[in-house]
Amino acid sequence: MRYCGYFAAKAMGAAAILYGLLAVLNFAWPPEPEFYGYHPPRFGYNLWYTLLSGLWFILCSAAAYAIVWDQRYRCRVCLRRLRMPVETGSWSRMLQLGRPRIEYICIYGHGTLKEEELQICGRENPQWKPNADMWEELCATGREPEGKS
Repeated sequence: MRYCGYFAAKAMGAAAILYGLLAVLNFAWPPEPEFYGYHPPRFGYNLWYTLLSGLWFILCSAAAYAIVWDQRYRCRVCLRRLRMPVETGSWSRMLQLGRPRIEYICIYGHGTLKEEELQICGRENPQWKPNADMWEELCATGREPEGKS
């Protein structure tokens, strides 16, 4: 729930800032003069307003792309950036090791994100694998089996 809420907060924050920029653009640009009760639109008739509106649209698209790209590489539990990319698999040994992937991990052990190195068959969604208790798993290898003393 925190993961989706954080995404929504980023999207709302960017939308508020970009809407404010559009309001400043519309406020700073005077409306076109009236011709017999008709107000021609500024967009399409005024070159500079149209150019600035186009730049505003490109800025909106870039902000949306950056928000989604940032969200993909965040931990689903603690919302920290995923770190330590590890490349697994090999093209030359694909039948033995599988297709090449890149794995990112949460440094606090909440899970791993596996994504394909090369997207051959269209866009494939990365796989998030939560870890139940990574530290219990790691510490279990150093213990002696139950019943042996």
